[in-house]
Amino acid sequence: MENSLQRKITLTSLIRYTFPTVVMMIFFSFYTIIDGMFISRFVGANALSATNIVFPIINLILGVGIMFATGGSAIVAKKMGEGKIDEARENFTLITLSALVVGIVIEVITIVFIKEIIYALGSTEALYFNCREYLLYMVIFTPFIILKLYFDYFLVTAGVPKLGLISSIAGGIVNIVLDYVFIIELNMGVRGAAMATCIGYIVPSFVGIFYFLNKKHNLHFVKPKFNFNVIIKSCSNGSSEMITQLASAVTTFLYNLVLIKLLGEDGVASITIILYVQMLLNAAYMGFTSGVQPRISYSYGSQDEKQLERLIKYSLIIISVFGIATFVLSRQMSEILITIFTAKGTDLFDIAHNGFMLFSISFLVGGINIFTSGMFTAFSNGKVSAFLSLLRTFVLFTIGMVILPKIMGVNGVWLVVPFAEIITLVISLSYIYKYRKKYMYDKVFMKLKKIV
Repeated sequence: MENSLQRKITLTSLIRYTFPTVVMMIFFSFYTIIDGMFISRFVGANALSATNIVFPIINLILGVGIMFATGGSAIVAKKMGEGKIDEARENFTLITLSALVVGIVIEVITIVFIKEIIYALGSTEALYFNCREYLLYMVIFTPFIILKLYFDYFLVTAGVPKLGLISSIAGGIVNIVLDYVFIIELNMGVRGAAMATCIGYIVPSFVGIFYFLNKKHNLHFVKPKFNFNVIIKSCSNGSSEMITQLASAVTTFLYNLVLIKLLGEDGVASITIILYVQMLLNAAYMGFTSGVQPRISYSYGSQDEKQLERLIKYSLIIISVFGIATFVLSRQMSEILITIFTAKGTDLFDIAHNGFMLFSISFLVGGINIFTSGMFTAFSNGKVSAFLSLLRTFVLFTIGMVILPKIMGVNGVWLVVPFAEIITLVISLSYIYKYRKKYMYDKVFMKLKKIV
């Protein structure tokens, strides 16, 4: 059976191949954004703030799924490229079970210590009830959250990205319908939002389960062989994605602490809105990167130098063009994006819109940083990938959060992410150039020198 990862690519074929994962990731972002829209409009700003306060725990769960998915798919795709298909299947099954076990451990700990965790994340007495309602029902569905994310990546590795797209769209539609039913018709508040989201996760999870149980497919579940090194390697290789999610949890926590002091609960609600929009716009970058990663890993495993050259060159072109387009469109549509969550003319709208106009600078360069980290994950260079993610999402963010608000006040808070992205861009480009020979895309730079 031919794997689509073997096919030679052109610029247009790469766009077509990654398009399903781009749309799939956008729909995944809708799962949370739709919740935010319904909660903000029909439950209230305090409820929206509550979901943001407990979201660091959701980030941790997402991080587990993405870590095993990206790190594991790089291992599996590379072995498929080397022709070791039986070993690839065994590793795939082992990594799947490992992801579920880790997720269930987090689920149990969270449920047992839920009150202590919520207050540690900065909840006030007024927000505690909504925090508990949202977090409890989200963590109950932890295995499905992990499997949904996990199968998003491995359906691409299996060569069927369109199936992942269809299942994600179906899950998104279920989420929208149930948000309306649970929140508006049944008046279930944030609990209804959490349940709608997680039931939406169940749909693509079962699609993935049934697909990989079918022995006729090139990549499917088999009896695993326990190999601790494979588990560790998948975790270390995907550590950059886990770091991104953990750092996101920390940065959300820091945003909440700073803004509740500067602007009160409206400040927390405003950054929640901005982070929702960022999630939507960054989803396209993440979707493209997750779509191209298995191709890079497969081509590296088969030592296909020409294919690697085309993949890196076309990817950088696509991401750069898309970055410019995203930046321009986000600023042109800023009012529309903000009014999804809150009415124009309110204090919350004014705060969120002012913050978004400064924050949106990050969309211009963030895509290159996301792709670069993902590219090194695909090459199984987890150290560089993790370093770039840690630098971008935590180290530079923390430095910016300490310095910029003192100099610029609230405007400094909104500029922290652009500050981190711009500095990371310089370092990302230097790493791309440094490893050009090792990963066989040196001709990309040779041709660039000729043009210059």
